[in-house]
Amino acid sequence: MTGPLRPTGDWPSAASAVVGVMGDPVDHSLSPLVHNAAFAAMGVDWVSVGFRVRAGDAEGAVTGMRALGLRGLSVTMPHKEAAAALADRCSPTAAALGAANCLARDGDLIVGHNTDGEGFLAAVRRATGFEPEGAGAVVAGAGGAARAVVLALAQAGARQVVVVARTGRRAAAAAALAGSAGRTGVPEEAADADLVVDATPAGMAGTPAAAEPPLVPAALLGAGQVAADLVYHPLVTPWLAAASARGATTTGGLGMLVHQAAAQLSLWTGHDAPVEAMWQAAQRGVQADRHERHDEAPGRR
Repeated sequence: MTGPLRPTGDWPSAASAVVGVMGDPVDHSLSPLVHNAAFAAMGVDWVSVGFRVRAGDAEGAVTGMRALGLRGLSVTMPHKEAAAALADRCSPTAAALGAANCLARDGDLIVGHNTDGEGFLAAVRRATGFEPEGAGAVVAGAGGAARAVVLALAQAGARQVVVVARTGRRAAAAAALAGSAGRTGVPEEAADADLVVDATPAGMAGTPAAAEPPLVPAALLGAGQVAADLVYHPLVTPWLAAASARGATTTGGLGMLVHQAAAQLSLWTGHDAPVEAMWQAAQRGVQADRHERHDEAPGRR
């Protein structure tokens, strides 16, 4: 592991190794909280902070990473594609996706990685015991997160990955990442899938998407199926609640946040991340955010 052990005095200090998350918006990102909980559990002198980087400014941010000696960056919207293009090289997964959610150092080089897919698989395994090998999956959505899930499922041996999206061209591009296992489809095919993933922002609190109907109605799901939503605010979306009521085994997006962050920490530090400490921090962060939003509601200030 690079970087000194955490000092017994003031922390952080000028000697602390610095990582961060860059995106816009970034104010309510749980990543610094989760990263710092991990560093505390590991006893290392590292610190994570948030950097608001506006669309179009990713090049300046990566230049700053080099100049300031940052050890790594977690990358979120709207910079994942730009981060992949700006890296000195990309991992095979990031190259296939054309998007990086993590920048890590390899000597003087900056390498782009994408840990979304492996984070998703680890989270679903932990929550439900689901194993993708030989399984049939339906993925709703064709954005960056959906593409990462499609690729990860195919690489893990899924028998079939059906992509359902509003735009046929984007759906076909996402399905192509699964090779011979991938194809586009219609929502009704979810009734026969082992795993159904909502990789859209539908139901996300505090956004216009909160009221959007899901691409795959929960009425199609039932017992013996796993339903996974990538949204973690709220922890249980209306779609997940409806799927659970129909007997499906369900899991929300908080686990993917934790496990993709754990993979990033391993890339940065060279050591396994303390996943349990990160889980606890993420759950505390969600609860604190929920109370803050409630307190700031009209009539509650």
